[in-house]
Order: sequence, then structure tokens, then C-alpha cells
Amino acid sequence: MDDSQALSKLVGNSACFREVLNDLPAIARSNATTLVLGETGTGKELVARALHYLSDNYSFPFVAVNCGSLPESLLEDELFGHERGSYTDAHSRRQGLVAQADRGTLFLDEIDTLSLKAQVDLLRVLQDSTYRPIGSTSELRANLRVVAASNASLEHLVKEGTFRKDLYYRLCIFTIHLPPLRERKEDILPLALHFLGKHTPPARAPLVLSDAVQEHLHSYDWPGNVRELESAILRGINFAAYSRIEIEHLRIKSDGGQHTQPVLVGPGKLGPFRKMKQALVERFERDYLIRLMKEHRGNITQAALSSGKERRDLGRLLKRHQLNPKQFLGEAAA
Repeated sequence: MDDSQALSKLVGNSACFREVLNDLPAIARSNATTLVLGETGTGKELVARALHYLSDNYSFPFVAVNCGSLPESLLEDELFGHERGSYTDAHSRRQGLVAQADRGTLFLDEIDTLSLKAQVDLLRVLQDSTYRPIGSTSELRANLRVVAASNASLEHLVKEGTFRKDLYYRLCIFTIHLPPLRERKEDILPLALHFLGKHTPPARAPLVLSDAVQEHLHSYDWPGNVRELESAILRGINFAAYSRIEIEHLRIKSDGGQHTQPVLVGPGKLGPFRKMKQALVERFERDYLIRLMKEHRGNITQAALSSGKERRDLGRLLKRHQLNPKQFLGEAAA
């Protein structure tokens, strides 16, 4: 598979992210176990898939499992399968994920949640490339690559005694650290535009992000990382009534449950004075118009009198901000 195709879903050009991307082809050429570390939502499974499709085994299966979603009683069966009659409900032979990923890649997300017993079973696969299905009297060969991922520090868990040291060193032959989105601010807008193109329905007119939204996206810390950004853009696409997405359409909430306000002059590199001032003015105008039209329940004449503007000028301003007076009919001010 062409490198550009395999890397196409990993969007970003910041130095710290480019460093990760530059290492992927070399790591993919090896069949060695790889550990992908990063906060929730940074794209660990996308990186695992890129490693698979950059490798010579891209035509074979990529099998993913979240270790935290499986109870310990089912994990061994899920990974290794069972023979018919091995237990009461085993009415037929079943292949496990290790067999399903034969010659391909097995992706184990949240590897830190494995029990100590499951860690021993996995260690055997990595050490000897063999496994035994439940109820089987013979060992089978495991011919696959394992990519594991965690949002926790495995080194810390090793020190605590909850994660085996020998398994940790088997997993981290190659280690990839994915930076959080707050450390790659220059990638936020390209990612947002990528998600905008990805999720906007084909039949819908193209959508754009307002200047105020772009400033807000850049200033927000994104605790949920790329996944949170994608969710915000999805909400924007669905809540925007017209062709422009505004801040209120994103429905980004702070920890306290209230919508966050944009920090137009926040941390990071400052934009041109005129552009940042215009973004602030646009946000003020739009917020003012929304409150004004709510207060007068969509009546342009009353709203114009209250605001001291000519009715025609107010109508033009509403049109510029793509606000339809009809949407405020019968709505009381907040």
C-alpha cells in the first residue's frame, strides 16, 4: 500500500506530530511488538492501523479489541478460542482473535487493564509465538504482529506491581508517544477542516467555520483531544442552520457543564491585530443580535427601535450573520 494512503487519516503538520509520522514507515517494516502511548482520544488505534497498512502484511486482517471491555472470565476465550465441548456452552469450535489475526495485526487497546493471569497468557504468545485454545491438547502457532496501546503509564504500573515487568519489555520494543492536541495547536484547524469535509453530507451545501469559531478552537485546551474535536465539529454540522458554523453550534462544555466562552486573546501565537479584532467584533455582533431577537421574539421593527438602528440596516446585519428572524418567533429572551 502507498505510504500516503496509509497515513492519510493522520492529519497534522506540527513538529511533534511529524516526528511520530516520520517514524511509522520504519517501525512498520519490522514485525516487532509496538506500544502506542497517549491520552484518551489522541488517535492510538489510527496509528496502529497505519502501522498495519504500511507493513508488508497489509492484505491480511487487522483485528482490534479493547481489553478493558472484556471480563477476565471471557478474555482467554476471546483471545485464544475454544474447542467443541471444552465447557458446557461450547457447542462448536471457535477461533479466537489471535487466530483471526493470522499473518496480520492484533491491536490490544487499554492493555493496562489486563489481569495478571491474562498478562501471563499474552506473554507466552509474545515469547514463544504459541498458544493453546481452551480445551485443546495441542499448541498452535501464533503468526501475527501485536500492537498494544495504553493511556496509562505502564512504567508506573510496573513499579506498583500491577503490570508485569517482563511483559512491559516485550511490548515496548518500539514505543510511540502521541502528543495531546493542546501540544499541537497548529494542527487544530486542519483537523477541524478535515472532519468538516469528512462528515458534511454530500447533498448539503459546503460549510465554513466562522472566524470566532477558529479562534475558539485554537484557544481551547481539548481535554478529550482529537476525538473531542471531531465530536464538536459533528455537532456544529448538525446544529448549524445555514452555511456557517458558529461557537454555539459546537456545544463545547467545560467541566462545570456550562458552555465555554472563547478566549480570543489567549495563549499561543497572536494573529494579526485586525483579524483578531474583527473576530471579536463579529462575535459581539452575533451575540447581541441573538439576544435582541429573542427579546423581541423575532419582530424586526421592535428590535430596530430598541437597538437604535434603522430597520433596513438591522435586516442586513441579520442576513450577514445568517440569522433568520423566523427562528426567534415566540421565543422569550434568556
